Amino acid sequence: MSWDHNDPRPANDPGRGFVVPPMPTAPPPAPADGLRAAAVGLLNLSGLGLGYVLLRRWWWAAACWAATAVLLLVALPADPDGVSTGFLAAYLVLLALAAVHGAVVGLRTRLGWPPAAWTAAVLGVVLLAVPAGGAVLYDDARDEATEQMLLDRLERADELVREAEKRPFSTAEPDYRQALSAYRDLRGAHPGSRAADRVPGRLKSFYTSVASAYDERNFCEAVAPLKYLRTVPRTMGEDEVGDLRRWPDDRLATSLYECGAQSLSGGVADWTTHFGELLSTFPRSEQATKVASSVGTAVDKAVKDVGGDDPCKAVERLGTLNTQVSSVRGDNAEVTEALDEDAARARKNADSGAYACGVDQYKEKSFAEAVTTMNDFAKSNPHHKNRARAKKIAIAAEVAQTVPAAGRRLPTTASGGGISVTVKNDSPDDITVLYTGPVTGSFTLKACGSCTSYSLASTVTRGFEPCSDSGKNYPQRTISLPSGTTYFVHKSKDGIGKSPASDTAKLSSGYIYTECAYTTSFGY
Repeated sequence: MSWDHNDPRPANDPGRGFVVPPMPTAPPPAPADGLRAAAVGLLNLSGLGLGYVLLRRWWWAAACWAATAVLLLVALPADPDGVSTGFLAAYLVLLALAAVHGAVVGLRTRLGWPPAAWTAAVLGVVLLAVPAGGAVLYDDARDEATEQMLLDRLERADELVREAEKRPFSTAEPDYRQALSAYRDLRGAHPGSRAADRVPGRLKSFYTSVASAYDERNFCEAVAPLKYLRTVPRTMGEDEVGDLRRWPDDRLATSLYECGAQSLSGGVADWTTHFGELLSTFPRSEQATKVASSVGTAVDKAVKDVGGDDPCKAVERLGTLNTQVSSVRGDNAEVTEALDEDAARARKNADSGAYACGVDQYKEKSFAEAVTTMNDFAKSNPHHKNRARAKKIAIAAEVAQTVPAAGRRLPTTASGGGISVTVKNDSPDDITVLYTGPVTGSFTLKACGSCTSYSLASTVTRGFEPCSDSGKNYPQRTISLPSGTTYFVHKSKDGIGKSPASDTAKLSSGYIYTECAYTTSFGY
């Protein structure tokens, strides 16, 4: 209300009183001010809607705040991927629209504060540092998030290596390869990162983990992982591996030698593979020079064992060594020459050692094996001092297969005697006569053309008397034998379908004996 002092009526006039003032009207537009418009636009570019605040356009200011809040919700916390390009572009477009719209509105609208447009313009320029600084800080946060992501990737690779070390290499190899791939990617795709800078140190641990079997002196198990480590420079690059490139070589050479030596002494055949690889891959290494010595020691032991409790096993070992040693080759001529000498020595002693094996087989009543062994020995060693007796033992063993009592003692090389024994052939086949006792020997009788084989059944009937037909001209041979028991076996030379016949003769001096050789068959 207001009091009208110009009313002519007296103060006590009832018509004199209060009047209602007129309603306020919108202030008239301010004169156009380009500096003010620019200041409002700049203030809106801060993303805080301050240009609208100074113009008291609260709804528009709230819209700027909401857009910025959404941006912060999407962008924070910072991650390596950052804000999507589309979303960021949309936000920048909104800022640009807010700046343009604020400038248009501010061109003819007075500021609520500050009173001077130039002050608002300076404030707008200063506040532009807010989005610029925020972008810089966000990039730093994003870079740190990327670093942490890469460090996490490095840690996962390290964990793969730690877990793989606990398992055999055959099952752990895929994890080692996966870890190595992670190291390679860190160095190649993120060379300036903290994680990439730590990879060289991790590679040293990687090599140690892969080769852990070597440190535990499990040399055979160490061969495969050490061979794998020699391929790592091809995967990572020689510059990345550096001094580690040669790290596995000496360890692999040692493992190949030690594993080969263990297999050789244990009679395992794969020693040739390890020694062969050693001589091919590291021919001039210290380990390669030991190969010939190890092989020579193995041959020496087998030669010594020929005179032991199991000569046949020793002979077999020598034969195997001959074959195996002959297969080992490499690029060290000196070692190869020594191996050739060892192979020849093994072969020679295997041939000569067969005699001891045959004697042992005979003593163990393994007569069939003794026959084969002694016949092979006599054939392979025509000038050996034991050849003659070996042939006698082979004959005695063959007799003992039919008459086991004949194998009670080893035959000697003795021959002849004072008792005449005539052996006749009552067989349609050529007959080999073998005998052993005080003396041992064999001979062949031609077939009796008019004779036939006897059925097995007829030999057990009463009155069976071979060589008793006076009308037949039996092929015969007379030999001299000493007194004592002599065991005879006569068998057909073709031996097909016919069993050898046998006879045991107890010879005494002063008598003349006749022995009949015949063959039997299963016919009736």
